[in-house]
Amino acid sequence: MNTRIIEALKKLEIKEYIINEKVTETAELFFVKKSLDVRRMKDSHLYQVTLYREFMQGEKKCKGNAVATVYPGMGAEELEKTLETAYLAASFVANAWYELPDCKNEPAPEYQPAEKLSKASMEESCRIMTEALFAEDTGEAEDEPFINSAELFIVSERVRIITSAGADLSYAKKKVNGEFVVQCKAPQDVESYKDFEYKDLMADELRKKVKRTLEYTKARAQATLAPAAGKYNVIISGGYMRTLFDYYLDRSSAFYVYAGYSSFKTGNNIQFTKENESYGGDPISLTLKADLPYSSEAIPMKDRVLMDKGELKTIYGNARFSYYLGTEPTGNYSDISVEAGSLSMDEMKKEPYLHVVNFSDFQMDSLTGHFGGEIRLAFLYDGEKEIPVTGGSINGSIFDVQGNMRLSCEMQEENGYSGPFAVYMKGVNVAGSEA
Repeated sequence: MNTRIIEALKKLEIKEYIINEKVTETAELFFVKKSLDVRRMKDSHLYQVTLYREFMQGEKKCKGNAVATVYPGMGAEELEKTLETAYLAASFVANAWYELPDCKNEPAPEYQPAEKLSKASMEESCRIMTEALFAEDTGEAEDEPFINSAELFIVSERVRIITSAGADLSYAKKKVNGEFVVQCKAPQDVESYKDFEYKDLMADELRKKVKRTLEYTKARAQATLAPAAGKYNVIISGGYMRTLFDYYLDRSSAFYVYAGYSSFKTGNNIQFTKENESYGGDPISLTLKADLPYSSEAIPMKDRVLMDKGELKTIYGNARFSYYLGTEPTGNYSDISVEAGSLSMDEMKKEPYLHVVNFSDFQMDSLTGHFGGEIRLAFLYDGEKEIPVTGGSINGSIFDVQGNMRLSCEMQEENGYSGPFAVYMKGVNVAGSEA
């Protein structure tokens, strides 16, 4: 099919293009409680063809682009029509001209496929992760939490990238993802939803996540009070850590910088300012992780230091925005690694705190720096006792807390994030019940 696509592009006199071919095989398991309800295999094979078109708009030199989706078995006429339509659409995208990187068949510098997952069969991978999913679900009493439904997917992908500049690159990768719902019926009927994604057969991580969710759901069934409104020392843990660090990831992208959404510059300390440098927080050291050997533009990917003790080291991005900024095109990143912090969870809990373990929807606005979410479950410690609470919300600004954030020694790995399990922040606003 790639040969047919290239021949059609030549016939249409389209000179600049990138073909991304992806073959995906997925094993899907659906559970009702611990019983396997549905098991199926799903395959897909498609081609994303990005077409580039240079043109003049007045005195401005432009380069437009559009994407055509091509499927195996397309007839010659339909294929040409699909490509021609996309090429026409590219003429209406008046981006300032930029140069695509001249990527040849360069080896990926550091990419290593998941060792366990790449060696195991689909059947073996399903067995290992299914056992981990239900290992902690042992309760039988009415007031004990249990998994009432779950979905587990093992995904295998084979990717090939062909460019008009001469690159012809291939790689394979696998991942595990899914979701589960934990229910506890007494003293009140509540549910907790969690999703997960791992780059390898990280059975221990999934088992720990399920165990925490079972414990938290039981506590949620007992929670009836909302925290009183006020300022708290707040601990946030689990998957919400990744969302918090998205602020630094987004604002360091070439797109945000070029668009004026971010004033970040390499060499500047983007965590500590003159106003907050004495707050005593843990300096953040963050690395961009190459979860793919090549970007969709055939740029070889490698791990890159984004922040070193708060100092910005890298502006990352695709070919277009990197060209506009005059920086190296690195490809876009979604996976990050953050160094461990200086406090243990026990140390974080020596003074009164509000430890939020489950939000209805925790969000970080990278434009404003605002973060917050409605509290589904938190543990409130007043200096004497800890009780589960529910309701209310937290509202904060990264600008107010980044100087005093303390990160945990305990680590976690999931959903493209490897780093501290929790963060401790002082003086965060909590909207709750009236005291």
